[in-house]
Amino acid sequence: MSPERSTFKHKNKTKLEFDLVFFKRFLKIATVVFPKWNSGNVLLCILLLCLGLLEQVVIFNIGYIPSKYYKVFGTKDSNGFKEVTILAAILILSISFIKSTILYITSLLEIIWRANITYSLHRLYFKDAVYYNINCFGKVDNPDQRITQDVERFCFYLSTIFAPLIIAPFTIGYYLYKCVQSTTYLGPVGVISFFIVATIINKILMSPVVNLVFKKKEREGNFRFKHMQIRMYSESAAFYKSGDIEKNKTNNQLLSLLKISQKLVLREYPLDFCINLSNYFGSILSYLLLAIPIFGGLYDSMSSVDLSAKISSTSFVIMYLINNFTKLIDLAANVARMAGNAHRIGEIMEELGKIKAEKETTYHFIENESIRREDNTFHLNTLLVNSGDNDPDCQIAINETRRQKAVTVDNLTYGPPQCRDILCRNLKFNVELNTNILITGDSGCGKSSLLRVLANLWPPVTGKVLYHIPERPHHMLFLPQKPYFSDGSLRQQIIFPVEDVEPPVVSIDEDRIHQYLEFVGLTNILDRVGMDTETDWNWYDELSPGEMQRLSFVRLFYHQPKVAALDEATSQIGLEAEQKIYLKCKELGITLVSVGHRESLRQFHHIELHLDGKGGWTLQPITDNIFMQSDV
Repeated sequence: MSPERSTFKHKNKTKLEFDLVFFKRFLKIATVVFPKWNSGNVLLCILLLCLGLLEQVVIFNIGYIPSKYYKVFGTKDSNGFKEVTILAAILILSISFIKSTILYITSLLEIIWRANITYSLHRLYFKDAVYYNINCFGKVDNPDQRITQDVERFCFYLSTIFAPLIIAPFTIGYYLYKCVQSTTYLGPVGVISFFIVATIINKILMSPVVNLVFKKKEREGNFRFKHMQIRMYSESAAFYKSGDIEKNKTNNQLLSLLKISQKLVLREYPLDFCINLSNYFGSILSYLLLAIPIFGGLYDSMSSVDLSAKISSTSFVIMYLINNFTKLIDLAANVARMAGNAHRIGEIMEELGKIKAEKETTYHFIENESIRREDNTFHLNTLLVNSGDNDPDCQIAINETRRQKAVTVDNLTYGPPQCRDILCRNLKFNVELNTNILITGDSGCGKSSLLRVLANLWPPVTGKVLYHIPERPHHMLFLPQKPYFSDGSLRQQIIFPVEDVEPPVVSIDEDRIHQYLEFVGLTNILDRVGMDTETDWNWYDELSPGEMQRLSFVRLFYHQPKVAALDEATSQIGLEAEQKIYLKCKELGITLVSVGHRESLRQFHHIELHLDGKGGWTLQPITDNIFMQSDV
């Protein structure tokens, strides 16, 4: 199964809401966002809290400026006017500085949170080829989108609600106290009742929005992936003249996205209506609550000037208390979007952890015995030919010299993960240095699948694979059916999967690489881009299939592993070039385990492992190989 197919296969059937599952997932993400109490982002959050409280103090004093102006205008106090104006200017400068600093710290926290979450996901994603399992067999859609776009959106929405949420309890508590002083208990009770009703309504309206945000992200990923698929395989599609059918398929993905977007907009409409209603009703609620003490005669003893100042200051307190509550109500839409992204991140975290745990459990028997030097060699006098029925009477004697074991396949039964189909049963053989093995059989019989099991990408159903050499590039190297090239320079492609060093090593390695490029006929690439020039192109677009296979062999020659597993590695190379490459492998002392259909491959191997596609297998020597004379 390919990663391309898995993108559209797995659909989420659970209705996701702003519920207990969300809070569990959010808390798990929070442990990644805040790994330590003394970490830098925790200190930034404390600083943000302090600035937020200071902001409220400044805003509180700014709120009283109009009442001060009413008073100095009413008494025609020119000196008082100057003092109030200077105070106002200082407060305006202060609030401008504080708000800008809060915005800067919030943006900085967004970057830090994204780094923490993404690095954490990368640690799970790239460990032990988990990325292969989740893309091919995982139960979450579009892992790439979740790690890139969904994490970014989650951090953005979290940053917009974080500061208001942590500051709200302090400001609400203070203004409740001031409101009690101004309007007795009726003011706070009215505001809190209004907030409770609005919150209940918003909670009811938020849940479907969370689920639709999740689904919209899924459709966005599918639509984006379809365009990426066309970009990656544009030439193949063009050969088929498939523009119309691909247009229809892409339009179907777009239509699915637009339908879910329309549903989301429809669900957001009542939520936005409730938010706007709360905002505007809150603007007159302060006057409704202020009318209680005024018509109740609480301020009858005040002069008109003092009453105007009192009304101004009291209405500010009530309005700002309501404003603090309505700010929380306003956050409902962003909280819903944040929750939808949190579900997607939480799901991939759970799936990555599950796959990692399964791999640790499944592969506990796959042992690396490279340090046990005393067991590195053994005498092999007979080779058992087995058709899958473990017939002990079927043996063929072969003249063998003393050989070193590299890999032991012991009673191995395997098939595709998460599938009951069995491709091969009770397979037994050894990979020995200087003994090349050719794996043959019809398409779909399990040849490439065997290499996946050897590479620990697929877990065996029963049996085990024992390595007697380290699973590192200069000991064991796999050349998959689809050559893999990462971004970077030509040197980085050749030394892959070993990381490049800075500055590049120029000496013997340089000479070797030049020799190997010339040997396979790829000096034209070196002339085009040089060895260490950083390219911005896609290597798959610049190289033909044959050039990609030849460049893969330059990588193989560079590492010179003891054993190499080749999956149809010369299918795009001519017979003459194929012979040169296999003879070069012999010269460099590379033992080969090859998968291939070409009859020409037999001459370069000592043993044929044939799979019949029904679970059976045979193992027999190849007596007409060109190495036989030198090996006897």
